[in-house]
Amino acid sequence: MVELRCGGFIVIQVARLNGKCFYINPDLIEFVEETPDTVLTMTTGKKVVVEDTADALIQKIVAYKQKIFLGVPQRINQRDVDILEG
Repeated sequence: MVELRCGGFIVIQVARLNGKCFYINPDLIEFVEETPDTVLTMTTGKKVVVEDTADALIQKIVAYKQKIFLGVPQRINQRDVDILEG
């Protein structure tokens, strides 16, 4: 699991069905459904289909929340920052 800070928010890495990875802020996920593909419904109403299973996403979100609440510093790799900035 890759986690990094982007604009002050900690994000997690997920993958589209084509395998292309991208980063989301898990605090913006409203629903996770398996239909059978995993569909994320964001608080904005946008739906995103991802390769990750619901169980894998829940594990990533729990780890994310633990790090937030425990105050574990996040390491940022310059390559990851370059990817996010496009």
